Amino acid sequence: MKKSKRSNVDPFIVMDVMEAARKAEQAGKKIIHMEVGQPGTPAPKLANEYIKKELKNNNLGYTVTLGLPQLRSRISKLYGDWYNIDLNPERVIITTGSSGGFILSFATLFDAGERVGIGSPGYPSYRQILKAQNLVPVDIETKLQNKYQPTSEDIKKNNLNGVLVASPANPTGSMLNKSSLRKLIECSKEHNVSFISDEIYHGLEYESKAVSALEITDHCYVINSFSKYFSMTGWRVGWMIVPEDHVRQVEKVSQNLFICPPHASQITALAALDAKEELDQNVNVYKKNREILLEELPKAGFTTFSPPDGAFYIYVDISKFSNDSLSFCKKVLDEAGVAITPGLDFDQKRGANTIRFSYARSTEDIIEGAKRIKKFMSSYN
Repeated sequence: MKKSKRSNVDPFIVMDVMEAARKAEQAGKKIIHMEVGQPGTPAPKLANEYIKKELKNNNLGYTVTLGLPQLRSRISKLYGDWYNIDLNPERVIITTGSSGGFILSFATLFDAGERVGIGSPGYPSYRQILKAQNLVPVDIETKLQNKYQPTSEDIKKNNLNGVLVASPANPTGSMLNKSSLRKLIECSKEHNVSFISDEIYHGLEYESKAVSALEITDHCYVINSFSKYFSMTGWRVGWMIVPEDHVRQVEKVSQNLFICPPHASQITALAALDAKEELDQNVNVYKKNREILLEELPKAGFTTFSPPDGAFYIYVDISKFSNDSLSFCKKVLDEAGVAITPGLDFDQKRGANTIRFSYARSTEDIIEGAKRIKKFMSSYN
């Protein structure tokens, strides 16, 4: 049987790095994981205890497609707490992770062949999900001086049907302030470009609070998840917020693609929303880890990067050392026992000259990782 052209997507290289690191650990080597956006903490204790009790009741099954009403209502309250927004819970749709949110957003907003702008460097799965839906991903080549964020001019000149903006962003950790985000949203509206805001790293900010697109407009899609701030990557539960007149359309697509999000994950997420104290302690760990790498990476020779505003990544230019980031990362893994991610995932044109460090793990691991990297770079040629 033939395979469809639209299924011919690129691999997610960071997953290959994870597998190489796993094999090294299986062989008995101690690996420091700085390759993946996997919090070093589990789901909040409060949430874990809650789901244990619910599992004993054995009442799990299908939920309504849009998600548990109490979870949707609790998320709408979160927007009041975080952004002082009075959000109608009917606009909140629970998804199977943020990935489910992207699939539903693209399927609802765009017809086959339409053009969607994404920042480069940026999260690679945007591009591959768009391609799999027979849409055209348009890489916006962002610049270091703009903190690797798109500008209004990028929207004007690319003949777009939609644009997806992430703040804080992966892999750079950069954020848009309210003025910059407003300019992008207003420019999108002026040019009839659908606006999608990826806010999965909200809650993970270090010097100023991230701005939600919903603080500026209701005419957008917002996607978030319990994976990052809530430390629930493996639970695969997230949410999206859409205009009221789009809810039914998204619901119909979701009914057929997903039926409903996982019931157990929704229950756990509901409890996680009340674990603020524990979650904020996690953020303090990331903040400390960030400070360590901002101090130690330049000592190892890595000096060209934009200090991250949020998330838990630092995206570094290594062009003075190598123009083959994949081989460079393999060498670091083999010789230093540190797993890091080549930039090829994030930027198809310039990724061979960049790498991404994740500082989501324990501070002890970050200190050891920095020590190993400095030793490796001292003898690198």
